[in-house]
Amino acid sequence: MATHGKKYNKVKAVVEDKVYDVAEAIRFLKANKVSKFDETAELAIRLGVDTKKTDQTVRGTVGLPHGTGKKIRIAVFAAGAAADAARAAGADVVGNEDLIEKVKGGWTEFDVAIATPDAMKEVRKLGKVLGPRGLMPNPKTGTVTDDTASAVRDSKAGRVEYRMDRSGNVQVPFGRLSFDEAKLLENVNVLIAAIRAARPAAAKGTFIKRCTLSSTMGVGLRVDVRD
Repeated sequence: MATHGKKYNKVKAVVEDKVYDVAEAIRFLKANKVSKFDETAELAIRLGVDTKKTDQTVRGTVGLPHGTGKKIRIAVFAAGAAADAARAAGADVVGNEDLIEKVKGGWTEFDVAIATPDAMKEVRKLGKVLGPRGLMPNPKTGTVTDDTASAVRDSKAGRVEYRMDRSGNVQVPFGRLSFDEAKLLENVNVLIAAIRAARPAAAKGTFIKRCTLSSTMGVGLRVDVRD
């Protein structure tokens, strides 16, 4: 079982059972950093959906106004002009059959995978490697497209993907604690609004059941984001 240091436990004792507004939570996280490195700020939401029904799946992407502060490594599965466009836009690795074989061997040193519709015919076969890591390109998130240049630029500029897990939870980074408070607030508000807008028509009752803000090593702060 994981153990925490004195600083973490001291902070946890202060925040236990308290509900914050979003701006207050961000202010608290910045003022009570647990580690010396620049921690990532994260949003976690518990959704009120029936996870057994495919028409209540929540998944999408949103561009954060101020990015995440993380250098995004992008792999693009494409050939010809689409491959050239991806390279020109700043993709970290571009390939087709060669890249597919490399990933098939277990290589996954990238954060976002983009593929053209033609390349997806073979990329789909990489499900066992890409699927568990959340790296499979998907038309719903704009990562299956012939416009590879735009997809690469969007990802580099701070576009993040949100997707619920099997328990109906969504967890997404929205910046670094070194960001100005106003930038973190704008990022997280855009992210929450996007998730709220993705509410499936079939979902009943309260959609956002619980929302927590935290940092990489810090405690989770429950925040009030009523529907």
